[in-house]
Amino acid sequence: MNNITIIKRLTLLLYILPLFMVAQTNYQQAEEYFKQEKFSKARPVFENYIKEHPTDKKTQEYLGDIAAYGEEWDKAISYYKELVEEEPSNANYHFKYGGALGMKAMSISRLRAITYIGDIKREFETAAKLDPTHIDTRWALIEFYIQVPGILGGSESKALEYAKDLLKISPVDGYLAEGYIAELSNRPKDAERYYKKAIEVGGSPHTYEKLSKLYENNNQPDKAIAVASKSLKLHKRNQLNYQIGKVCAKYDIDSQYGIECLGEYIANYTITDGVPKEWAYYRLAQIYKNLGEKQLALTWINKALKSPDDFKEAKKEKSLILAM
Repeated sequence: MNNITIIKRLTLLLYILPLFMVAQTNYQQAEEYFKQEKFSKARPVFENYIKEHPTDKKTQEYLGDIAAYGEEWDKAISYYKELVEEEPSNANYHFKYGGALGMKAMSISRLRAITYIGDIKREFETAAKLDPTHIDTRWALIEFYIQVPGILGGSESKALEYAKDLLKISPVDGYLAEGYIAELSNRPKDAERYYKKAIEVGGSPHTYEKLSKLYENNNQPDKAIAVASKSLKLHKRNQLNYQIGKVCAKYDIDSQYGIECLGEYIANYTITDGVPKEWAYYRLAQIYKNLGEKQLALTWINKALKSPDDFKEAKKEKSLILAM
């Protein structure tokens, strides 16, 4: 090899290397955007990358996840289906494909949705067989069997089988699943027992929330408030202040406690709390209406109505206040 050839190859390498490094940096940046849920910034990079690397499974999965996040179910199905075909032994691909099919079925007519049921069931059950410890798949199967009518394959006993599986993998998930099945099957006493067991073995905010919601849905507001208050002391989550205030307003009980909790919620509100502040204003208006304090109720309902959204509930509440 002569010196001219060596120089040419070195020159080509020095030209290509920076381009490769830029591409790698862009891809890593896209992954960071994905983690931050800035999907509109991540997607173009992944789409360009997949054009040059059409069989790159990691990028296909990223694009499937972005499509699913945007409720573009046909796109998500396309990406996940390809992944399942390329790697049929990957439980997570089957789980995501089944999930996208399920969400697509929910977005169309019932008649058309029926045609998806067999594929959804197959994908979730395949994922469960491939990975005996896949928690999300078992939750999906529980949801499938408890929600689908019996004539189309739904079965409470099958849902309970997967809840038993969860008990072995994650006791807290198992008890939550059994409580969920009991709740949907109109067995509130059983649901209460299982949710209490979930609190005993897990004690997460979610376990307390499930029990509190059960009491609220079964017209036991005192118990709902007691459970939420205990969770608030333990976990210091601001959204629990809203939950307590909501129950106080809805059932016209513990008004002063409700006012205090909603005041705390508003004072410490961040977007991560989930429920917009306008809803806290709305609940305060309800409480003051319950107390017969018309002017204070009007003050808070007017604050709620400054929301940029069409706050129908607040409009209706204002008419009730004005009629006092």
